[in-house]
Amino acid sequence: MNDHTSPISDINQPTWDRMIKRLEERKVPPHHVPFMIKWVKNFADGLGKQLKDTRPEDVKRHLDYLNSNQYLKPFQIKQANESLLILFNEILPREWAKHWPPGTKTEQPKLIRHEDQRNDSGQFEQMRFELLERLKNAIRTMHYSIRTEKAYLEWVSRFMYFHKTADQNQLNAHKISEFLEFLAIERHVAASTQNQALNALAFFFNNVLGIDISDQLGFARAKRPQRLPTVLTREEVKALLAGLDGIHALLAGITYGTGMRLMECLRLRVKDIDFAGNSITVREGKGAKDRIVPLPAKYKKALQEQLENTRKLHQQDLENGLGETSMPDALDRKYPSAGKEWPWQYVFPSDRLSVDPRSNKVRRHHIHENSFQKAVKKAVQEAGLPSGVSVHTLRHSFATHLLEAGYDIRTVQELLGHSDVSTTMIYTHVLNRPGVKVRSPADDL
Repeated sequence: MNDHTSPISDINQPTWDRMIKRLEERKVPPHHVPFMIKWVKNFADGLGKQLKDTRPEDVKRHLDYLNSNQYLKPFQIKQANESLLILFNEILPREWAKHWPPGTKTEQPKLIRHEDQRNDSGQFEQMRFELLERLKNAIRTMHYSIRTEKAYLEWVSRFMYFHKTADQNQLNAHKISEFLEFLAIERHVAASTQNQALNALAFFFNNVLGIDISDQLGFARAKRPQRLPTVLTREEVKALLAGLDGIHALLAGITYGTGMRLMECLRLRVKDIDFAGNSITVREGKGAKDRIVPLPAKYKKALQEQLENTRKLHQQDLENGLGETSMPDALDRKYPSAGKEWPWQYVFPSDRLSVDPRSNKVRRHHIHENSFQKAVKKAVQEAGLPSGVSVHTLRHSFATHLLEAGYDIRTVQELLGHSDVSTTMIYTHVLNRPGVKVRSPADDL
């Protein structure tokens, strides 16, 4: 007989019913109740012992973990805290729970009276929704990408939840500083994450609220680690590429052979490929800059075959009354029929149709980055390459191998699309040799 007891076995169904009833008595919105039960169950599942044996340090450790989880929103942490407070004060009363958080000797906080807060909560959500709609309109007016739109909306929403207000009269630069310090000190986010949040909030304040915050911010910045990029040898690149097949092998080869970023490669259009000139034009790269990179002769035939498959797929879509792809900026309004034309189609289309979140039109987007990243990760493991190798490692390897081959730093800077040569210098310690005609390192494999 197994003596192991499930952590939540000491909470039978009547006990759960009592907690649900108590939440209802507190006028907790019905759609919040399942989530509050879930927070308690998550705590119990990770406890490793029966809930009746819970000690204050167990609860404190769990709440500290939630506070350090950068993916949880402030309102979720608050909801989890309140759920455990109700459980250990009213459902399974414990003496130590009279002081909250557990382990402190402060007075027990007053539990939220949802019936008193319902109107305030509704007003907050309405104001938040209106501000986010204005933010969305501003982003689309300035033709930012859908990925930037999602990120900015998420950060501004988290900012308002953190301060529990969406009142324009209460939002100021000081609140931005508080939020950014919270991310760095409490959530321990990376410097790039904190910078993204800052960019989102600066855009929101400048373009939605009309407040210039450029000279008003003072906050603790997350530390940016100084790391050298992971670079593969030529033999390791060969091993990695050999572990891929189909469209993923071509994508990896093109990424290494051109030094393009992941999304730059996936967003290539038919018109960007110049077989006669052996070049590829990267449109709207980082910093909204175009640049030209070499088309590796090694992958020229495979790329032509890929375009033939893409053309057949596009023709099928046209026969089915579809075949329209997304267009950059306002070109879809300026040239309504251009989205169905062959030159504008993605070189690497998805195998399924999807609904465009902005226009609600059914379109064929490019292949999703996750499938490519997973294929590379699997190939890395099978080839026994070091951990940390990713799609972006191919870009690092491209730059390093060019410098090893004697190309000058300025040429490599242009090929990578770096604004400042100091960014490119991380790959160097190699003599400059200007004026050399660029040959893709993929052609030397």
